[in-house]
Parts: sequence; structure tokens; C-alpha cells
Amino acid sequence: MARGAIAPAKDGGAQEEAGAARRSRVSGIDRALQIFDQLRDTGRPATAYDLAHSVKAPLSTIYTIVDDLVEKGLLVRGEGGTVWLGPRLYHYGLAYERSIDLMAIAKEEMIDLNRQLGETIQICGRDEDMMVVLAMAEGRDHFQVTSRVGSRVPLNWVASGRLLVGHLPQAERVEIFRRCAKVSPTGRAELNPETLAIRSAEALADRLSIQAGESAYSVACVAAPILDPKGSCTATISVVLPDFKVAEARERYTEAVRQSARRIEGRLGWSGREG
Repeated sequence: MARGAIAPAKDGGAQEEAGAARRSRVSGIDRALQIFDQLRDTGRPATAYDLAHSVKAPLSTIYTIVDDLVEKGLLVRGEGGTVWLGPRLYHYGLAYERSIDLMAIAKEEMIDLNRQLGETIQICGRDEDMMVVLAMAEGRDHFQVTSRVGSRVPLNWVASGRLLVGHLPQAERVEIFRRCAKVSPTGRAELNPETLAIRSAEALADRLSIQAGESAYSVACVAAPILDPKGSCTATISVVLPDFKVAEARERYTEAVRQSARRIEGRLGWSGREG
């Protein structure tokens, strides 16, 4: 009888210890992810103190995690006690990219389109409330594009941003734009969430989105969606160029990006849809 009473207590204690250990590990992982996210979002190195303040974590905890991440090559130390994303993360990213057929095929099409048009071509995707440049082939002229690989901008600033959420239900699109819409550097980007939601769906239905001067002066972007078999926009392919070129040869650029997006879908075996 006594043994029967003691055994559950031991099992319960073991379970509590295992649960506490799991919670501790998850908490450590969450803190590490917060550090990575903060560095990615700001785009610049930071001190452990700055990171602790930004993610609202105890300084001692962040110091310990930062030291561990530096030791493992996930962060590197810079000047003034700052840290930045480490080379091990880059190798993980390369391994992940090699496993994705979409990016491999999209990059090939990006290079072909770059040769065809002689303009800067980008592959873009969505990271929550932001659009991120996943790959880029630069144009032949001296036109400067401010958004490089890894650049993240609010969805309402850019043509690709609207396409990337165009397949979502109306209410969800409105909520996303209500949350993420920001004033652009030129002040010309649309801010009304209802208007953005409508334009987003219309752009996806048309398989084309164009913006000029909304995120940067004299810069235009012509983007087409890459749709999976369910019709969801997984990524976009776009041409970034001076706005006057779009005015002069709109049809050339719009058809080029549309055809390129369709070729990517076809090579992936996703669809043969025509709009």
C-alpha cells in the first residue's frame, strides 16, 4: 500500500522536472529567435544591452544567450561590443535554399528575364507584414535600386506586396493592411486598408501589379505573381526600373513578367492558368 502511494509521487516529480526542462529550452530558443529577429528587422549590429531593451528581456539572460550564440557561430562580435548575424546562419540559409525547387527555378527565370530586358529583376516573398527581396539580378545601366537582397519593406509600399496577399479573404487582407500600412518615403503609398485590400485582389486577378514613385522617387516596379496549385501567391517576379521606361513601353514589361511567372509555375508543375 505504501509503495503504491509513493510511486505516483516519483512519477509526478519526474514529469514536473521534464516539463520544467522543456519550458526552459523553449524559452531559450524563443529568446534566441527574438535576438535574430531584432537584428534582421533593424538591419544593423546591436549590443547585448540594446537587444535586451528591445526584446524586453533581462540583461543577464541576453548576455548569456549572446555569448552562447557567438561561441556557436550564430552571431559574430563587432566593434563597440556589438553583435551581428553569424556565418553559420548563412550556411543554414544556403542549405534551405538548395532544398526549395521554387527558388532554384525562379532564379533561373530571373536571370533569363534580366538578360532579355537589361533591367533589374527581383524575386520577392512575404515575411508576415513585410515584403522581402529573396533574390536579385542587377540591370546593365547605372540605375540605382535601393532594395537589395534581404531588404524588407511594408506591403503597402510595393507592387509585389499587394500581390502576396491578394489570394487571402477580404477581411484578412483588410486586417493585414490596417496593421502594416506605413507612410512611404515619398508619401505616395496608399494607406487606406479597404482600398489596399481591393487593389490587392484586383492585381492578383489581373496577374499584374504596377507601382511608380510610391516607395522611391522616379522608381517603378512591374510585378507578376507566382501562384501555387491552390492559387496562393507564394512569391513574385518583378522588374524594377526608372518610371519613365514603364510609361514608354508598358506592354513590353507587363507581358515579360507575366510570361516569366507562368514559366516558373509551369516548370514546377503548378498550373497552366491564364489569369
